Amino acid sequence: MDEVYDVMILGAGAAGLASGIYSSRARLNTLILNEGAIGGQMVLTNEIANYPGVEKTKGYMVAGIMKKQAKEFGCKIKSNIKIAQYKLKGNIKIIKLEDGLSFQAKSVILAPGGKPRQLNIPGEEQFKGTGVSYCATCDGDFFTDKDVIVIGGGNSALEEAVTLTNYASKVTIVHQFNHFQAFEHAVREAEKNTKISFIMESEPREFKGNKVLESVVIQNVTTGELSEIKTDGVFIFIGYLPNTDALKNIVKTNELNEIIVDADMKTNIPGVFAAGDCIVKKYRQVTTAVADGTIAALSAMEYLKSAD
Repeated sequence: MDEVYDVMILGAGAAGLASGIYSSRARLNTLILNEGAIGGQMVLTNEIANYPGVEKTKGYMVAGIMKKQAKEFGCKIKSNIKIAQYKLKGNIKIIKLEDGLSFQAKSVILAPGGKPRQLNIPGEEQFKGTGVSYCATCDGDFFTDKDVIVIGGGNSALEEAVTLTNYASKVTIVHQFNHFQAFEHAVREAEKNTKISFIMESEPREFKGNKVLESVVIQNVTTGELSEIKTDGVFIFIGYLPNTDALKNIVKTNELNEIIVDADMKTNIPGVFAAGDCIVKKYRQVTTAVADGTIAALSAMEYLKSAD
């Protein structure tokens, strides 16, 4: 534990990788510690078509390019770790892993990203991996020529529903409101796809089956009427929760456990910054995460200069 890094980044999604690119390119000794998959939510996205300057491509490929850039600038990346303890106060920050290793840094950027929000209804836990999924890219191929249901009405739900039509014979979108929250282009793409149908003003109440998912009980939120729909699979896209359970008593968070930062991505602890899906923000896109990560890295540089 003798080496003291200039910048230690916790998380290797779009925000964390962007921070790593900027800080290592500035010749700061930079380490990324990552618990999940390199690329975060990007690797769960089938296609990224709106990243400026990059032609439509697979999410995991964009993540791979970012990782390559960071490493070429000298950023070290350690994956498949589990953090056991955070010591973020003081001039030297210490992160201890469950395997006993510890790492020190003068500044830390928190970029743990988010995880899919669950419905928390009967059957959801039981049928995870046997009919209930949160990732079209990961599991779409398992439902080739089958009927599936998508839960949600935001951009992710509609875009992933379109993606699923590459595999499934029929996709039914179930949404709790009578209108979608997605951008107009996403709504248009879904509405013009002949494989997609819609059940509006309805919510799922239970997943049913034997060893695998067989049906979904939904309720019309206006009439209260219950109905049971046979299906081969359900994909849930109702937003994300920040991966901050271990951080909420360490840095300041809001009621949703999102980390509170200022415009410079500073947290309430000097030398600790946060970026990406873990912070309080309205929009969550790859571009906004990259912007957050860039600002956090530049702010960390400024902090290190002032600390010298």
